[in-house]
Amino acid sequence: MESTRVDRWLWAVRLTKTRTDAAAACRGGHVRVNGRPAKPATTVTPGDEVRARVGAATRVVEVVRVIQKRVGAPDAVTCYIDRTPKPPPIASAPVAVRDRGAGRPTKRDRRILDKFRSGL
Repeated sequence: MESTRVDRWLWAVRLTKTRTDAAAACRGGHVRVNGRPAKPATTVTPGDEVRARVGAATRVVEVVRVIQKRVGAPDAVTCYIDRTPKPPPIASAPVAVRDRGAGRPTKRDRRILDKFRSGL
C-alpha cells in the first residue's frame, strides 16, 4: 500500500470526523496536497505535504505512513508529522470588571476608570 485517496487518509488519521466531511473539504477547496488543490480522489504517498482547513484551524501535516482503515488515536498520530505553525500569542489587555448589580459607578470609580482608559 503505497498510496491512498486523500479523503480516506484524512479520515483514517482522524483529522476529520467522517469521510464525508473530508470529501466535502476537498470539494470546497480546503485541502491542498503539495501546494495544489486536491479533489477527494487525489492520491497521497509518504513524503507529501497535506494542508487541510479543519474547522477554523488550518492543519499542515507531512504524510509518514499511508493507511486506509481508521485506527486508534495513538496509532493515527504516528502516520503524520504535524508541521502546523504555532498561532501568534494573543496580547491580552487588562479588563476593568465590575460586579454585576453593583449599581452606577461612584465618582471615585469613574476617576479610576478614566485613569485606566487614558493609560491605554
